[in-house]
Amino acid sequence: MTDTSETPRTRDPARKHKILLAAADLVARNGFNSVSMSEIGAASGITGSAIYRHFDSKSAVLVALFDQIIDDLLRDQKHVLETTTDLGKALDQLIAGQVEFVVGKRELAQVYHNEINSLPEEDRRRLRRKQRLYLEEWVHLVNEMRTELSDADSRTLVHAAIGAIQSPLFHSAGLAEDRLRVLLADAARAVLGAGR
Repeated sequence: MTDTSETPRTRDPARKHKILLAAADLVARNGFNSVSMSEIGAASGITGSAIYRHFDSKSAVLVALFDQIIDDLLRDQKHVLETTTDLGKALDQLIAGQVEFVVGKRELAQVYHNEINSLPEEDRRRLRRKQRLYLEEWVHLVNEMRTELSDADSRTLVHAAIGAIQSPLFHSAGLAEDRLRVLLADAARAVLGAGR
């Protein structure tokens, strides 16, 4: 006797990632409110309705994208802080990670910056808490390196350094990416008073 029961469908494990990449691209170009689920589906190679197998809503796609962004930054930061004992080298690696996010993943960084206020309030607050955890590790590191600074001083400098790194999100620098990486890293180090 043969088994006539249906074999369960297996989902492409990369499908969710493809949806997030497609959404990032479309939202970066057109803005969150102008992008439809069917457009995200078409760009990721599925129907718009098939996205609902992975995400409850368009907002859920954006929330998942932002969670992935900040979780990746936090994971990389944790690795740096756990594996690097030299404070200067650790700071250089954190700076390099933030520069790579802005230059190498510019589209994602732009979407994060421009569209975080499109999220439901609860998700926005949760993501902002994660973002503060990320920044606090920078502040602790700067405090250890520059003991003459108050906590408020260090926090201000960290925000200024990250602001300098993120400045090309709002204009086209017209520079090759490698040159832009060097300049942004140097600017962040200068702001933090952590020259090489």
